[in-house]
Amino acid sequence: MQQAPVLELTNLRKTIKGKAIVKGVDLTLYPSQIFGFLGPNGAGKTTTIRMIVGLIKPTEGSVRICGYSVTKEFVKALSNVGCIIESPDMYKYLTGMENLLQFAAMNKTISQQRVKDVVEMVGLQHRVNDKVSTYSLGMRQRLGIAQAIIAKPKLLILDEPTNGLDPAGITEFRTLIRKLAYEEGMTVFVSSHLLLEIQQMCDIVSIIKQGSVIKTAHVQEILKHNDAIEWQLNAPDKAITLLRDHWQIEAVQLKKNTICADIGQHPLDKLNEFLIREGLALTYCSAKQTTLEDLFLDLTEGDEIV
Repeated sequence: MQQAPVLELTNLRKTIKGKAIVKGVDLTLYPSQIFGFLGPNGAGKTTTIRMIVGLIKPTEGSVRICGYSVTKEFVKALSNVGCIIESPDMYKYLTGMENLLQFAAMNKTISQQRVKDVVEMVGLQHRVNDKVSTYSLGMRQRLGIAQAIIAKPKLLILDEPTNGLDPAGITEFRTLIRKLAYEEGMTVFVSSHLLLEIQQMCDIVSIIKQGSVIKTAHVQEILKHNDAIEWQLNAPDKAITLLRDHWQIEAVQLKKNTICADIGQHPLDKLNEFLIREGLALTYCSAKQTTLEDLFLDLTEGDEIV
């Protein structure tokens, strides 16, 4: 039996000063999913997120969180959400612990033990009693995540969550997000410009361009399409012609003496035997790993992501 959706976007649209910024976005997320939201600069990514958390109202369509309408049942809907939009907002003259206790005081269901648990989860136990004014950007980001998850939200929304984290911190963050999703059942919505990080962290991704979602796919589905083969050989022009005329395979030259082609269901060993038999000298051939970055650049035609 399928679980109830945590987040539902239905025909979500936003027009600002006569310009359509978001154009009919549909999305459904379920418990324990880690979702990546990607888009070039100006694609409508931030506007979509702001509508999800109720900072701006949709022109048309709806946002439902755990079954509650953000527009009509704002308090009930947002009680299920933890988020960091842009940079965490903290009292810099207080310690990290004082900030968390201030936040916890607004919700009587948050225990002292829960506060201690989230501090350990984000790795701030050694600095939580220092003033936030002494924190690095990465440490403030960790404190923001602690605040976002302290009330055990059903939906966690993170906009550029790894800003300021070093490589070790990013790895620890990825582990934390997986724990929150797979052990605590949170649905995690991550917007980031770090394509490799999204690829390693997320289960599902959507790519938005010019206000419309142009692709939604499971990350593993993207990565498993590895039919593209690269050959290094002595006569690339001849090889391209032979593959096209005899096998109906369209190859392209990548650089000197290197070609690439999607071979589909054709057996690679037979293709190599054919090329050698036709007098070509092969130096090597290898599968070209499809990545999320490949898909993003292909779909957005190289637009910058920020």
